[in-house]
Amino acid sequence: MAEVLQSAVRVPTPDPDLPEQHELAFHPPAKRRRVSESPEPLRRPPPPSPPRQREPLTEEEKKAAAKAEYDRLLTSRSGGTYIPPARLRALQAQFTDPATKEFQRMAWEALKKSINGLINKINVSNIKHIIPELFSENLIRGRGLFCRSIMKAQSSSLVFTPIYAAMVAIVNTKLPQVGELLVHRLVVQFKKALRRNDKSVCMASTQFIAHLCNQQVVHEMLAAQILLTLLKNPTDDSVEVAVGLTREVGQHLEEMNSKIAMVLFDQFRSILHEASIDKRTQYMIEVLFQIRRDKFKDNPAVKEELDLVEEDDQITHNIALDDDDLDVQDGLNIFKFDPDYQQHEDEYKKVKMEILGDASDDEDGSEDDSDESDGEDEKDHVMEIHDQTNTDLVNLRRKIYLTIKSSGGFEEAVHKLMKIDLPRGEEKELVSMLVECASQEKTYDKFYGLIGERFCKINRMWKELFEDAFAEYYSTIHRYETNRLRIISAFFGHLLATDALGWYVLSNIHLNEEETTSSSRIFIRILFESMLYEIGMKKLVERMHDPLMKEAYAGLFPSPDEDPRATRFAINYFTAIKLGPLTDDMRAALKAMG
Repeated sequence: MAEVLQSAVRVPTPDPDLPEQHELAFHPPAKRRRVSESPEPLRRPPPPSPPRQREPLTEEEKKAAAKAEYDRLLTSRSGGTYIPPARLRALQAQFTDPATKEFQRMAWEALKKSINGLINKINVSNIKHIIPELFSENLIRGRGLFCRSIMKAQSSSLVFTPIYAAMVAIVNTKLPQVGELLVHRLVVQFKKALRRNDKSVCMASTQFIAHLCNQQVVHEMLAAQILLTLLKNPTDDSVEVAVGLTREVGQHLEEMNSKIAMVLFDQFRSILHEASIDKRTQYMIEVLFQIRRDKFKDNPAVKEELDLVEEDDQITHNIALDDDDLDVQDGLNIFKFDPDYQQHEDEYKKVKMEILGDASDDEDGSEDDSDESDGEDEKDHVMEIHDQTNTDLVNLRRKIYLTIKSSGGFEEAVHKLMKIDLPRGEEKELVSMLVECASQEKTYDKFYGLIGERFCKINRMWKELFEDAFAEYYSTIHRYETNRLRIISAFFGHLLATDALGWYVLSNIHLNEEETTSSSRIFIRILFESMLYEIGMKKLVERMHDPLMKEAYAGLFPSPDEDPRATRFAINYFTAIKLGPLTDDMRAALKAMG
């Protein structure tokens, strides 16, 4: 039986015409190996040969390689090169000769970063500590950087203008050329903005000039000339800027030159009775006269905590508005190789020793005075009791909430909210409650946007509070769920579209891959879609391409000269949300770079 089965298996006969090596192409099935049979031992690969050791580079070769890499990074246009911090420090450590261009460029970048950081973190409580650190930097070499940085910071947050003016007043006592350059740039900026009818830049410039007049960095006649220029051909915008300037500098003008103040208020009176201006502008003038009758008690020229310069040390610059020889020295904003770099650094070290020697004495005296005052305060207020339960704040927020919810329309809500007796310094609670109430709805309700718009147009204080709220909500937008995020973004989009907020608040947005999150990108998309719905594509493109607002939009539309990678990201982002026309300038600049 086994033989029959074996004979039934047919083995194919090889073709005789094929070559001999193909006869073995057929292999019978391999026999299954028994368990007892042991596998063949595996052959281990030979051990790898040891790597060849390179000869160590000499110091000259290291410096040459570091210089070549540094030059390559400076001239690279890709914008995508990332250097780890440790590698960057090692690269910079190769340049120790101050006579080289690479060393001076690194020192320039460090100076710019330090000055900008000190200006951005200054406030009332730390100004006495920031000023010595500021004088430690070479402000003579970096005076252009200082002026540019402080002007940018002031235009972004007008609330801090008195603090920035106090800083400039202190610097001006030791380095008058810095204060003079800043005033020149502010005057030129105001004149350009006035010719272009840019109200936001005019307001920022005049407010800074007003507080510099209060600190006696510049003569009060400059403020008077600006006011007469604004009121010569009154419009709603020019009168609003003039009212804001007079509110800030009015007390100083009354004290230093009462005749000029009388002429200016007579001009306001004639505009109120004769000129054809909007009712809102008329109301602003009436409020200004009430402030004057109250002797500017809520708008002092210099607050007590910012009165840091002795009268004998003040240096006042006499600059007129119609001066044609105002030199803004734009060349100081960019890096230039200095063949006498070390000599100039040594000269500033001597100046710094003189300045900081005086500053240290003043700090010691101020510390002693503060200790004495603290001791007196402790004696006077030993039994003073403070409520730490925030009961009053909770009741205030409940009252605001019930007032908003019980109103039939936005005008009724504004009227009721204005009657609430808000404690001084708690006005921001009304703003936050309005945004929070809006975000609790299922969809965005324009009722809340109209309330916010009306408050912004009633008083500049409310406008500044809503601008601060925009910056705060954008920085913390990742904490909100998607629906609330969309409503908050639509709320601020309405305020921007109706010009209730200054468009310079968009400087808080830096559109790139590193500084944005999925939440912030949704926020930006809804914000622009809301503005597009309100004002249309044509007007939105015009506002975004305004050359006067180019600096404020620098983070939103990054320049390819500084960061091509961020530029490409912004172009792709706006194209994806169907706002491609906003990217025309970036595309042209990127194309020009090749």
